[in-house]
Amino acid sequence: MVALQVRFLLIPSLMSTMGTAQYMMQDAALLSYIDQRFLSLEKRLEKCNQDMLEYVDEFREFSRMVLSHLAGLNTHKAEVKREVENLLTRIEHAQRDIDYFGSVTDSNACVEVHEDLLKEQLLEEAEEKKRLKVMLNASCDQVLTGIRSLKVVKKTGGKHGSWMKDPGKKHAKIYLLSGSVNNVILEFANIMTFMENNQTLKARRVPLPLPWEGTGHVIYQGFLFYHRYGSLNEIVKFNIQRRNIADQMLLPGAGRIPAYQLSPQTKIDLAVDEQGLWALHAEPEIEGNIVITKINPVAMAVEHSWDTPCSSKDAEAAFMACNTLHVVYNSPAGGSSRIQCVYDVLDALNAYTNPGLHFPKRQGSHSTVHYNPKEKQLFAWGDGSQIIYKLHTKQKV
Repeated sequence: MVALQVRFLLIPSLMSTMGTAQYMMQDAALLSYIDQRFLSLEKRLEKCNQDMLEYVDEFREFSRMVLSHLAGLNTHKAEVKREVENLLTRIEHAQRDIDYFGSVTDSNACVEVHEDLLKEQLLEEAEEKKRLKVMLNASCDQVLTGIRSLKVVKKTGGKHGSWMKDPGKKHAKIYLLSGSVNNVILEFANIMTFMENNQTLKARRVPLPLPWEGTGHVIYQGFLFYHRYGSLNEIVKFNIQRRNIADQMLLPGAGRIPAYQLSPQTKIDLAVDEQGLWALHAEPEIEGNIVITKINPVAMAVEHSWDTPCSSKDAEAAFMACNTLHVVYNSPAGGSSRIQCVYDVLDALNAYTNPGLHFPKRQGSHSTVHYNPKEKQLFAWGDGSQIIYKLHTKQKV
């Protein structure tokens, strides 16, 4: 019984001793693992140190080599520079010799090239002139020599206005457009009706949906062409019988300054002659000189333009007749009107100034002067009067 009790007392003691031994074995294993890890890290650090020493030695060797080469280049720098400068000097001398020989041997060829260019330019100008003649159907062979007679038909309206016939129609109707800004056309059956005292009562009033500006409008082939009020360069084509707008277009470059200095209300002056519809305006880029533009009235498109030598300064009006611009000049206070610049679009080289064509027996100024190619007359508006001028012409030389 006593032995049994002693056995039971020894069991916990043995269990405790065995547990302690087990823990000691685990600690020893952990310490061994840590020791091995440290050994590994030490070896790796030692290798890093060796590699670093090798890299430092290699870099120092490379630096010594580079410095040695640089020292050698620096030694030969002056010599290389002298050789390069000598080579450049030789190249410059050779280039001058080449240029000299080239100029001597190719001088004749240059002359031939210039002559070919001149011939080509003259040929192009001749072709352009031929094309323009075909476009304008140039049958005009008359030149203006004088303005010989004057007839004041009526005095009605203010200082600015225009009156006209339609040269593209067979009827004898007269059209009156009073003022520089308005939207009503007065249509008269004939000139006798227009001359009557109560003529406004017998006129057919044609209102426009858009008002006009200036006095440069024309009536051609049943349409009124005019510069729209408030626009820079819009031209309106208005059907007089149907009373509606048929078309519109913009005239490039126009509308920035008056077409004529003495008629500042008119920025675009439309005209009709034997060749159809034209537009006249001035441009600041060419010192205020007048520009001629041929317009296709059906397509409402520009066909061609010409810059003229005719100045807008001291000009009061102008008209086209037989492909030719005639500019009317006056004094700012009003006086004797005269044509001082003439420009034929088909013979621009013979444009001339001061031809000495004076308007007869009249002092004042004109608001408009428009040519009627059907009757070979000028329809003018001067200080409220409606005037007809007869023209004298002669055969072109």
